Amino acid sequence: MKKIIVVLAAVAIVVSQSSLACAAETHMGTIKSVDAKAGTVVFCAEGGKDLTLKADKTIDLDKIKSGDKVEITVEDGVLKSVKAGHVSWCPEGY
Repeated sequence: MKKIIVVLAAVAIVVSQSSLACAAETHMGTIKSVDAKAGTVVFCAEGGKDLTLKADKTIDLDKIKSGDKVEITVEDGVLKSVKAGHVSWCPEGY
């Protein structure tokens, strides 16, 4: 009986951790650059960390410009959405 409980607990932990890994993340920041040909965006998150992201095919990269202050949604390292947003800080020159 104890073995069954231990196995079920281990399965529950693995399932809960894997569902967290697939969760979408939202970030506020500034678009640093857009490469429409490569389908990538360099995003400067609040706090100064740059993220280079592959854009989902549903994202119209022609509407995104360097310097845009946005809120993005990233899922599994892929840029899923871009919304105009307010950013409180991004270092000059980034």
